[in-house]
Amino acid sequence: MKVMILAAGVGERMRPLTNHIPKPLLKVAGIPLIEHHICRLAQAGFTELIINVSHLAQQIIDYCGDGSRWGVSIVYSPEQEPLETAGGIVNAFPLLGKEPFLVVNGDVWIDYPFAELAEYQLRESEFAHLVMVANPVQHPRGDF
Repeated sequence: MKVMILAAGVGERMRPLTNHIPKPLLKVAGIPLIEHHICRLAQAGFTELIINVSHLAQQIIDYCGDGSRWGVSIVYSPEQEPLETAGGIVNAFPLLGKEPFLVVNGDVWIDYPFAELAEYQLRESEFAHLVMVANPVQHPRGDF
């Protein structure tokens, strides 16, 4: 199953930190957030990753490269301007193909056990399987 990591956002709520560093490259415990995701996805058996990029895109591309250092393959879905969540996914459809895929927000910490999703099969009547987490106290409204 392929994975799309959403990494094209501007990171407005994290300014001034994101003025010069894309939010997925901000460090958590000394490691960029996107690397935490890539490592955990690789450990769960996901090896084909698509990362959408826009804001400070080259920094993400330079850092992640082709993914070989984590044992995964990474291709990029560039966006001239950020297309938001749905637009970024639609833009990447040619890379994602027709099979089910996983979408991970590259700028949000999640400790969900990705391995549980690696073998998940959508039922014929299902369009999607969503994993949601509670909004943090400091941002109770969320984004949706």
